[in-house]
Amino acid sequence: MPASAATSDEDLMLAYAAGDAAAFDALYARHKGGVYRYLLRQCRQGVAVDELFQDVWMNLIRARASYTPTAKFATYLYRLAHNRLIDHYRASGQVSLVSADDEAHENSVAAIPASRGLEPEMRAENRQLGERLKGAVASLPPPQRDAFLLQQEAGLSLNEIAELTGVGVETVKSRLRYAVNKLRNDLSDLRTVEN
Repeated sequence: MPASAATSDEDLMLAYAAGDAAAFDALYARHKGGVYRYLLRQCRQGVAVDELFQDVWMNLIRARASYTPTAKFATYLYRLAHNRLIDHYRASGQVSLVSADDEAHENSVAAIPASRGLEPEMRAENRQLGERLKGAVASLPPPQRDAFLLQQEAGLSLNEIAELTGVGVETVKSRLRYAVNKLRNDLSDLRTVEN
């Protein structure tokens, strides 16, 4: 089956389980960035992030024969990532704070053309805002940070986050509400009142 943009993730995973390597390539291309960013924002060590990232995809490869589309594929994939993070935390004996270092993407972002008069100032201001946001996300308690990143990075619904993390939907709502309120509070000085 040729992998087109209209082919669902679930169909691609089933095709991959049936032996279509191109289906895996399409899934990887669609989800590699989101999974990597999710892991990066959860784990401080860069080397560990790369290892975790590879482990998630290897776990997906190993599980292909037993895959059944009982939920959205993204939920399944991020469950693998979430479980691998938990294993990593248990093995290291510590809970790591978020590192939202996007330095790997900084050059790409910087290459986007801007108004010549404002470019250096805007880039500096955006970098400062980005650092503030990274710090605010890093300061969230781990359960709130996890729910927030699963919603923002993975685009998962409340039900999917609840299923993935093993808590109720109301707990997920509370975690998201507390996370958003804390972020708003931590970044409240950035709000400008325009008349």
